[in-house]
Amino acid sequence: MEAYHFLLDLALILLSTKVLGLLTKRFQMPQVVGALLAGLLLGPAMLGFIHQTDFIHETAEVGVIILMFCAGMETDIQELKKSGKASFIIALIGVIVPLIGGFGVAYFFNKPGIMESDASASVFLQNIFIGIILTATSVSITVETLKELGKLKTRSGNAILGAAIIDDILGIIALTVVTSLADSSVSILWVLLRIVGFFLFAGAVGVVFYWGYRKLESKSPRGMHRHVIWAAVLCFLMSYLAEAWFGVADITGAFIAGLIMSTTRRASYLASKFDVLSYAYLSPIFFASIGLQVNLPAMNLNVVIFAVALVIVAVLTKVVGCGLGAKMCHYQNYQCMRIGVGMISRGEVALIVASKGTALGLMGTSFLGPVVLVVVITTIITPILLKVVFKKGPAVTPPVESALANSYEELNNYRTGALLEPQDAETPPKE
Repeated sequence: MEAYHFLLDLALILLSTKVLGLLTKRFQMPQVVGALLAGLLLGPAMLGFIHQTDFIHETAEVGVIILMFCAGMETDIQELKKSGKASFIIALIGVIVPLIGGFGVAYFFNKPGIMESDASASVFLQNIFIGIILTATSVSITVETLKELGKLKTRSGNAILGAAIIDDILGIIALTVVTSLADSSVSILWVLLRIVGFFLFAGAVGVVFYWGYRKLESKSPRGMHRHVIWAAVLCFLMSYLAEAWFGVADITGAFIAGLIMSTTRRASYLASKFDVLSYAYLSPIFFASIGLQVNLPAMNLNVVIFAVALVIVAVLTKVVGCGLGAKMCHYQNYQCMRIGVGMISRGEVALIVASKGTALGLMGTSFLGPVVLVVVITTIITPILLKVVFKKGPAVTPPVESALANSYEELNNYRTGALLEPQDAETPPKE
């Protein structure tokens, strides 16, 4: 019977994420919040009905890969290019400010008599590492929320996506620098060369695939199902190569694969097929798995105070850092707030970084509880705050539907809020 227990786990996850998703929707919150709460409720942090298993972990990994692949297919490459410089500035400041903030909080608390650390690295490296954890961004939560709100293709959405990819690269570099100081076998130069190599490789793959796919389309204009298979192959192959060959996150490879597919004529059709797979099966498991990973250890008063301070700093430094970067690139104030809020979530990325740091002696076990709280709270509040900030901005005057909608699809997009923000579409930021 144990061999089939994963089927019961799946049923519980899908049912609970949907029920709680509908419940949170009734309270004017994104449904992804309900999915996250379902994982917390069913996991070891609360009821303990479901525990993280290899099956759930690996299925969740596929879920976030497909989610980012869909985000890539639904991204406007031209708009992403326009926001390239701005995304770099947003990501850079959005890494520096949390790094300084995290170091400052750790510097104050990581002392004998306040919080005892059993890490082997120097106190300075331990404090730096806490800052590095706060630089992480889990854009998957933001992507799902923006898709639900119909705002993924807005200028703010493009800036968040671009900044999140660059944030991931900068986070890898910062982690490598600290790791190399604690472990002399790690080469910073080699890591940088692999990152550059990945983007050169991705560009070459994009060109080759684009021309090869065009020939495939001309030879088999009606065989739509095989195009879904080709797209899935590209998605998983790029995800694997990014992680295994270049040391870049697999979701970055999936996003790049989605960008490549977005240049094809069947991008909308393919995105609709993968969206169904993601919505009905993979995404609920991924979001629930984040909650299943949470297992809060016992914490004394000093640790609780440190956790509260770390959560506040984690939220404010991303909003201020990324918002300041957006303001420097001449985005409007409401757009700066959207971008800053969109980068708050730390999600599974911070947990992975924390686990690596603990294994290398860069973080004491007493700091793990506060880091988990940062992950839980930032992951839950990000979709809630995103819905709030996307309500602010220029007023939308409903145009005459007969004049706006040249097709049923356009009319449906308008009614579901899938059109671009008027201000975003009309006045691109000066760079």
